[in-house]
Amino acid sequence: MSASRDQRTADAFAASWNNLPEGSVYTAAQFAEWFHPLERSAAAGRRVLELGCGGGNLLMHMAAWEPRELVGVDLGDSVTMAERNMGHTSFRSWRVERHDLVTYADPSGFDLVYCIGVLHHLKDPRAGFDAVLRNTRAGGRFHCWVYAHEGNGIIRLVVDPIRRVASALPWWITKYALATPLVVPYFLYAKTINALRWPVLRKLPLYDYSLWIAQRGFAFFRHVAFDQLVTPQTAYLRRSTVEAWLQDERIQQGSTYVIFRNGNSWKFGGMKR
Repeated sequence: MSASRDQRTADAFAASWNNLPEGSVYTAAQFAEWFHPLERSAAAGRRVLELGCGGGNLLMHMAAWEPRELVGVDLGDSVTMAERNMGHTSFRSWRVERHDLVTYADPSGFDLVYCIGVLHHLKDPRAGFDAVLRNTRAGGRFHCWVYAHEGNGIIRLVVDPIRRVASALPWWITKYALATPLVVPYFLYAKTINALRWPVLRKLPLYDYSLWIAQRGFAFFRHVAFDQLVTPQTAYLRRSTVEAWLQDERIQQGSTYVIFRNGNSWKFGGMKR
């Protein structure tokens, strides 16, 4: 397999995932909300593919939906952690492959293909979406989640410039010397917003997202901040871009949806012709 343009990004995320405790960092409720409007019936008894599986955090929850077969694909060394995590589940019809998701192709196709939090980190996000469609069988479903341009002004203006520097540093410096102290003010901000929930506060930046993440502890905040800073590549996609992707002739029109999640990201998907 030839060198991927996204290898550096995959290596950065592997450093993140492989230095976490075993098990999923996400709760079952977070998983279900991420996949809504899809429910268990979209995966139960079906072939399911995750493109960009990282350390297997979503795979572990997807296994509880009891697909007939579950495959995870990732370019980085995080596949080692994904295999360990999946090995702790009682589910057995799974495999993890180390492969560039942009070029991955299964000739049989999958009933459900999902890509969560990955497309916006690729050099060519559209090429990643093409891989999602390529691996979805006719009549199958696909589901994606990406960072939005809308609602992320403060992240683009403040965090992204820091990311460009931090992503070139050793992971442990980025995590402990940068992400840890930098996330403290936001941790206090989100917890305060969640505790007060005054209507007037709705105008504050990242209000909806803060309510969502405030349900978790400091370690999860730091994990999210580290993920933001460790990657050398991040794009923030406009709704118009997502909607243009969904006009692809391979997609069954009328089956698509675009949902603004937590005021700063897009969930979208549909069915393949």
